[in-house]
Amino acid sequence: MKAIAASLLVALSFGSCGPQQPPRSPKVDEITALWAQIRDWRREAGWALEPRPEEIISIKPVPPRQVAQVCPDSHPVPQTCGDVCSLADAICDNMEQICILADELGKNDDWAQSKCASAKASCRDAKKQCCKKCSEATKP
Repeated sequence: MKAIAASLLVALSFGSCGPQQPPRSPKVDEITALWAQIRDWRREAGWALEPRPEEIISIKPVPPRQVAQVCPDSHPVPQTCGDVCSLADAICDNMEQICILADELGKNDDWAQSKCASAKASCRDAKKQCCKKCSEATKP
C-alpha cells in the first residue's frame, strides 16, 4: 500500500505524462478577441460572419495600410451612411492590430497570419459597404 501511495506522489509531482503544451501567448488571446469582435460586428451588420475564401486569398499579400484604401480620397461621408463608415473604421482598426500581433508572432505562424488575412478581407468588405452606401446616399 505504501508503494502505491509513493508512486502516486511521484506521478503527481511530475504532472501529466503526456506532451506539455507551450504556454499560450497573450498575443494569441488578443488576436482571438479582436477577430471575434470583427465577426460580431459583421453579424450585427447582417453580413456573412467571414469574408469569402477567394477574398481572403486575394487580399493576403496586400499590406494592411493599403487594404482600407477603397474609396476615393475626396469621398464625402453623409450622415445617412455614417454608421456603416464608422463600423468600417472600427473593423480596419482591429485589422491593423491583428496584423501587427500576427507579424510579432512570426510570418510562419499560419494561424495568426490567417486571422490577419481574414481581418484584411473584412476591412476591405466594410470599406466597400461604406463607399457603396455613401454613393447611394448622395445620388439625387
